[in-house]
Amino acid sequence: MANTTVDRRRMAIAFIANIAMFLTGMLGWYLAHSTALMADAFDMLADASGYIVTWLVIGRTKRFHRHAAQWNGAMLMVLGAGVLIDVIHHVISGSEPHGLLIFAFASLSLLVNSSVLAMLSGYRNSEQVHLKATWIDTRADVIVNVGVLVSGILVAVSGYRQIDWIAGLAIGAYVIHEGREILEEAGKPELEP
Repeated sequence: MANTTVDRRRMAIAFIANIAMFLTGMLGWYLAHSTALMADAFDMLADASGYIVTWLVIGRTKRFHRHAAQWNGAMLMVLGAGVLIDVIHHVISGSEPHGLLIFAFASLSLLVNSSVLAMLSGYRNSEQVHLKATWIDTRADVIVNVGVLVSGILVAVSGYRQIDWIAGLAIGAYVIHEGREILEEAGKPELEP
């Protein structure tokens, strides 16, 4: 029972952190006109959804665990596709991303997600697929944050807005890849109830 309580507490903390950073990221997307920040924010929303679903299935059967992991993977893939559509929109509309704002918002996201990843590090090799999926999601967030941060620096230094679009495309593709990885993990035969 103690592990269930600890697991639920960790999921609740991760959920609150990701909802807060989703809202912060959407503000950053609006202010900085950045597809990379929007991609990061949507990734946070997918993870928040995954954390709450995982919280609900903690202590339940492997069948519920597998479905929670499948939800996480599917959400990542759908939101990754949404990011790719936003990149196309920004390319067509010719938006002007602001590098220093991108850097600032990405730095905050990196700080929060690094803390959540450290908290969830015990799930890295978990045999419980729903818990392992939360670690994979959070690892993806940290990698995405670094990519957004670098793109912000490059946009600020060079003035090339295309860097933000390329970062958005790369992040969208990476999020889709992470979603597929989770779905594959959830579909392994040994995870059947």
